Amino acid sequence: MVTEVERLAGQLVDLARTGIDVSDFGNGPRPGGLRRMDAAGGWFYFLVAPRAPLITVVRIMPPFDAL
Repeated sequence: MVTEVERLAGQLVDLARTGIDVSDFGNGPRPGGLRRMDAAGGWFYFLVAPRAPLITVVRIMPPFDAL
């Protein structure tokens, strides 16, 4: 799970470095703010730093059957 989250966060950072606005990727009520993205049957929450190729992973939720 952690490896998949690291891979996806790395891809988001790579996209941000190319100039793509990643603040509306994943699920959330509006662009920017706290976002949620599926990963390996679970999901993770992240924040996108404005004007910087930085993704802050806030919480990782494993699949329910793993809890």
